[in-house]
Amino acid sequence: MAESKSLRKPVFTKVDQLRPGTSGHTLTVKVVSTKMVLQKGRADGPQVRQMRIAECLVGDETGMIIFTARNEQDFVVDLMKEGATVTLRNAKIDMFKGSMRLAVDKWGRVEVDEPASFNVKEDNNLSLIEYELVNVVEE
Repeated sequence: MAESKSLRKPVFTKVDQLRPGTSGHTLTVKVVSTKMVLQKGRADGPQVRQMRIAECLVGDETGMIIFTARNEQDFVVDLMKEGATVTLRNAKIDMFKGSMRLAVDKWGRVEVDEPASFNVKEDNNLSLIEYELVNVVEE
C-alpha cells in the first residue's frame, strides 16, 4: 500500500541570510532593475536558438542581490520586469568574480506574485561584497 506524503511548507529566506555556496532557497523579492547582458542567436541544428541572459537586481526589506535569469527558463527573462514581485523557489547562490549571484536552474521555479507591501532595502547590496576562497589545510 502506497503511503501518501504530504508536501511540506516552504521555509522562506530573507536576502540578508544568503551565503556563498548555499542552495534550496525560497524567497519573495521585488525586481529593482533589469539589464540584458547577452542576447544572440545560436545555430543548433535545423533551428536557431536565442540565447538570452539578464541580470536583475532584486531585493526585499533586508537587502538586495543580483539575480541571473538564464536561457534555460526563457520565460524568466520576460517575467523579470522592474517593479514586479516574484517568488523564487529552489534558488541557489552562484559565485561570479568573487561575488554572490542568485540563480534558479532547471530544478527551481520563478513565479509572479501579488505586489509586495515591503520596500527594498537598497543600502545592503550583497552582490557588492567580494569573497575570497581560502583553502584550509588540517594537520
